[in-house]
Amino acid sequence: MNLVTRQCLRILRSNVRNQKTSYSLRASGFKSALSLEKFYPESKLKLHTPTFVPNPEAKFSGYIPMDKVQITYSGSSGPGGQNVNCVNTKVDLRFQVASATWLSEEIRTNLAEQNKNRINKDGYLIIKSDLTRSQHLNLADALEKLRAMIRATLVAPPQPSPESEEKKRKNLLRAARERLHEKRAHSHLKQSRRVPAAEF
Repeated sequence: MNLVTRQCLRILRSNVRNQKTSYSLRASGFKSALSLEKFYPESKLKLHTPTFVPNPEAKFSGYIPMDKVQITYSGSSGPGGQNVNCVNTKVDLRFQVASATWLSEEIRTNLAEQNKNRINKDGYLIIKSDLTRSQHLNLADALEKLRAMIRATLVAPPQPSPESEEKKRKNLLRAARERLHEKRAHSHLKQSRRVPAAEF
């Protein structure tokens, strides 16, 4: 290979290298007006689904295992045009309270006591939602209803104050006195209506 050929090859290689560098600079330097960085300048642009690990020490962390509940969809009632007839947006969420091992025994007992009207004869707690015309939003609403019901079982009933206890005792005594007074008045009225027995 002679000297001229070597120089030509060197020039070609440098040109190709410069073209790659300028292309990469142009590719990395171009920012669209509709890029995520323009819309959300504060965001880290790391789109991922966080993995949830329930806390074993908490009585209820808010986590509901989706494989332990039964979810069915049906048509919603009310206005909504043809979308109501075509799309099943109403959510029916149910699970068996007695066999829900993902809840503690205390929560299960309180849940069964506080929601007797929502539990059917098979022991299923039923939650329905047709708040919106979106299936996903109705599912989120039903899950939030279930979370609120579970959290309500963990709230201890408020202890009455001594003043309210005294007021309750006085009200009971007053009611008992009024009842006895009405009973005596009724007895006197019946005695006054009685015909005196004839003397022989």
